[in-house]
Amino acid sequence: MILKTFIEGPIDANNYLIIDKKTNDAVLIDCSSARPEFINAVKESGVNLKYILLTHGHFDHLLGVDKFKEVFGVDTYVAEDDMEQVNLVPNMMQMFAGMMPVNISSIKNFVTDGDEFIIGDTKIKAISTPGHTQGGMCYLVGDKLFSGDTLFQSSVGRCDLIGGSLSNIVDSIKNKLFTLPDETEVFPGHGAKTTIGFEKKYNEILNI
Repeated sequence: MILKTFIEGPIDANNYLIIDKKTNDAVLIDCSSARPEFINAVKESGVNLKYILLTHGHFDHLLGVDKFKEVFGVDTYVAEDDMEQVNLVPNMMQMFAGMMPVNISSIKNFVTDGDEFIIGDTKIKAISTPGHTQGGMCYLVGDKLFSGDTLFQSSVGRCDLIGGSLSNIVDSIKNKLFTLPDETEVFPGHGAKTTIGFEKKYNEILNI
């Protein structure tokens, strides 16, 4: 697989384009903006964009999905438990970023724990990780984990917003993500990448 990272949106979220070398089919994990530069970069990659997979329903991870649907004809998947978050996008945009609100209309497909998306020789497995939101979802691709706002380098996602729960996020990380091999690379929704082994050893929030 080929991996390309785009830092987009009002809160600098990481968007990951996963490309299968064999078919040039691709999946985009999170879609934070519809900037022409972002859309053109995906176009210029020459990929066949098959899916957009959201890690959760907060506005800073999905503001581009309607435009991507228009341009690429691609469907977006999110956990059904996070549709409440999607519906709150206009309010959250105003509250946290002072942005003009928009409604997201193109998300009609749902992903559940254990679902698999296949592009060529590349398999993407969904792992339900509630805590940051009720429908938080991570995606495992080989030895790479795309953790959204569940697990960060030396931190975890905030749990004080609607649907958040510190006990749930700790449970999700310790009992699901920490069962992965230590060498698993972790690509979070914001900030730098890390590994499962590093977080087991050094993540003080989880050492409780």
